[in-house]
Amino acid sequence: MSALPRARELGLISCHVCGLVCRDNQLEDPACPRCSSALHRRKPYSCARTWALLIAAFLLYIPANVLPIMRTVSLGDVDDNTILSGVIELWQKGSPDLAMIVFTASILVPMTKFLVISTLLLSSQRGTPWARRQRAMLYRLVEFIGYWSMLDVFVVALLTALVQFGFFSEVEPLPGVVYFGLTVVLTMLASQSFDPRLIWDCQDQDD
Repeated sequence: MSALPRARELGLISCHVCGLVCRDNQLEDPACPRCSSALHRRKPYSCARTWALLIAAFLLYIPANVLPIMRTVSLGDVDDNTILSGVIELWQKGSPDLAMIVFTASILVPMTKFLVISTLLLSSQRGTPWARRQRAMLYRLVEFIGYWSMLDVFVVALLTALVQFGFFSEVEPLPGVVYFGLTVVLTMLASQSFDPRLIWDCQDQDD
């Protein structure tokens, strides 16, 4: 199957801020006519920035899981819970829905983002033509789930609100929430720093 012409071959360049497709006029410092942002055929230092943000996010994810994320007080019983022990605590307290939300948002989503972004970086840097369409879909998946990454922080706020309904006598957020919030922000910045056009830069074509 013949390859479709690429934007670079057609003299087109996309603004990475507003998405406007512009003519590549070969100027030294071309700017987007819509938002005046600098136009780049590829985001400068995309892989280096993405690796730096991803590694920083992973380092912060360790204390986010080791340090307690919330303190619950119920009938005189005080518990400082990490993310995982908090999931167990919620399940045992009769809130399996909240437990699944916390587990998905705090463990499954971050680990998936770490794995997917690392795979995209390694495959793009090696210039492999392997499964380009699937990798592009994975990138869009990471962008989509990024909007839901703060669910765990929202759950802690929800638990605090539940105090008035008598489920817990007291709920207090602990330092683990801060590290987790920073992890979420850095992984979102990492996905935004990665240039998905790098996936298609290899000249070889899939079978």
